[in-house]
Amino acid sequence: MTPEFAPASDATRPLWLVWAGEDLPAEAEVGIWPQTTGFAAQAGQICLLPDGNGGLRGALMGLGDRGRAGRDRFQIARAHALPKGDWHLAHHPDGFTADQLALGWLLGQYRFTRYAGSQGQGPRLVCPEGADADRALAIAGGEFLTRDLINTPASDLGPDKLETVARALCNDLGARIEVTTGKDLLKTNFPLIHAVGRASATEPRLLDIRIGDQGPMLTLVGKGVCYDTGGLNLKPGASMGLMKKDMGGAATALGLLKMMVRTGAAAGIRLRVLIPAVENSVAGNAFRPGDILTSRKGLSVEVNNTDAEGRLVLADALTFGAEESPDLMISLATLTGAARVALGPDVPPFYCDDDATAGALQSAAMQADDPLWRMPFWEPYEGMIEPGISDLDNAPSGGMAGSITAALFLKRFAHGAGRYAHLDIYGWQPAAAPGRPKGGVGQGSRAILAALPAIMA
Repeated sequence: MTPEFAPASDATRPLWLVWAGEDLPAEAEVGIWPQTTGFAAQAGQICLLPDGNGGLRGALMGLGDRGRAGRDRFQIARAHALPKGDWHLAHHPDGFTADQLALGWLLGQYRFTRYAGSQGQGPRLVCPEGADADRALAIAGGEFLTRDLINTPASDLGPDKLETVARALCNDLGARIEVTTGKDLLKTNFPLIHAVGRASATEPRLLDIRIGDQGPMLTLVGKGVCYDTGGLNLKPGASMGLMKKDMGGAATALGLLKMMVRTGAAAGIRLRVLIPAVENSVAGNAFRPGDILTSRKGLSVEVNNTDAEGRLVLADALTFGAEESPDLMISLATLTGAARVALGPDVPPFYCDDDATAGALQSAAMQADDPLWRMPFWEPYEGMIEPGISDLDNAPSGGMAGSITAALFLKRFAHGAGRYAHLDIYGWQPAAAPGRPKGGVGQGSRAILAALPAIMA
């Protein structure tokens, strides 16, 4: 679906956003009607205002207790419960910027209707005064792409279909794409990507997207495991249910690519997106626990768990990306359950080997309402990923510090990049929240977009 604002006109109805316990706007001329109808300005509570002739002249919507505002990022998205029609904000409520209100409204429009339901025509809002409408539409459009990709099951989005989507996007944006598929991965030295994906009926592949020919270089590497059974270390059924989202890193990278081009943020830089697209399946030729694989970088990796496959495909892609010495390389991956144990589904940890870049990302994440939290590349844990029988272990025993050890593993393959950052995202909204319906969700893309002026200067 495509995000949209209502056109400005005299026919739109006014909407007032009000904090609980504070005076209602005098200009709304509501009298005792809100009190009569039990309106207390609780979060999302709506009071429709009659015009005296059986019609509707406007509405109030509650924002809840001001002291609890941090619990919801996109309060205005609750206003999608309004009746169908075009609306405008009658005032600019304090506590929000115009751009926050604009983006929050657009994100609340999202519906995944590929298999059931219809998009329909709900309420529309005129872009709030002072907001950059084009930028908000571009950001929401990129986020909608990410959500659509994550929500689509592997039956309709295997590695081949992900390639199709990427090609169409590149054609739309004017980007270039090269794809290496199947046995050609072995011929061109991507052994780990091939090993993880070779058991699938759909061949593994590496997507290499570029746009821009001048300026500093940013390389994004998105994990594209379109479905993860766990391989021979088969996941329990309950754990397999959400594994269509294991390509959330790739989906987020493609959504960010769209945002960067549509907002103009990609101008003046060289942008590259690498996506190893595979299915981790079970067959007679599947890679096995105990196998020792040699990576593109030449480092040997002992496979102690075939369900720790994401770091393997990323390793070859990161090595490939680093060979071009980008100024900054960022990996995006639904990588570890340990990250969710540490920070939950809402706050992805990120790792960065440069303090200035990390500080800019952290600050931009808060500004963009796209939270991230820095975690350390903790060198004392390096020994945990060194099994002795090979250079590296893909799944250290013990289960402790799982997100950190995964990040340390990836960092071994990022040498050559000027700076490196890794985001261990979840890519899924487990319960509906304003602007974020249950299902696939982008994480980190808006933070990176907001940080670009600082991190690519």
